[in-house]
Amino acid sequence: MIIAIDGPSGAGKSTLGKMLAKKLDLLYLDTGAMYRAVGLAVLETGASLEVKEKIIELAAGAKIELIGEPENLQILLNGEDVSKEIRTNEVGQTASIISTISEVRKILVEHQRTLGERAEQGCVLDGRDIGTVVFPQADVKFFLTAKPEARARRRFQEDTEKGRATTYERTLSEINQRDERDVSREDSPLSIAEDAVVIDTSELDLTEVFDQMMKIVSEVQTAKR
Repeated sequence: MIIAIDGPSGAGKSTLGKMLAKKLDLLYLDTGAMYRAVGLAVLETGASLEVKEKIIELAAGAKIELIGEPENLQILLNGEDVSKEIRTNEVGQTASIISTISEVRKILVEHQRTLGERAEQGCVLDGRDIGTVVFPQADVKFFLTAKPEARARRRFQEDTEKGRATTYERTLSEINQRDERDVSREDSPLSIAEDAVVIDTSELDLTEVFDQMMKIVSEVQTAKR
């Protein structure tokens, strides 16, 4: 079974994706982490964001692995665990910028498809274009959304709990910037698949959203039997 979860930054995709993968015993693929890994590689080499050829070269040469259980997922970049390093705001902004480069997206989409197709039981993938581009044939497609202010509050709280220095205003500004890039990029812009189930998480807690998602997955599983 392939479950695709799309939506803007801060809507709860990663957390809910991990919860579903654990409950259903499926592989979990955090596609956003893959873009962040390339973003980190760009920052570490000091490559200019204006030189697309160098960024494409780094993306093509990067060995990105996702290993471990969903709640303890490790992101390896060229054999090094960069799980913490990729979660900074700087890396997030860089990942958002390089994700607009078509060649980079093609490289990572191919990698995501390969990982997903190799999963024996199936997988849960979250990102911006899973249900529309990476796995348009996914068995279940979700599109999670929420008001920018609600997403900013969640992201700010998460960053604060993990000791990352930021402010709510800065977090909201970064989310609005990422939203603009996501919907306006030429290649695979953020959009809702026609057959996706849309859930607005603004006023819901994660347990309520998870219950809704599990109900829909169970209905699909029953229909396939």
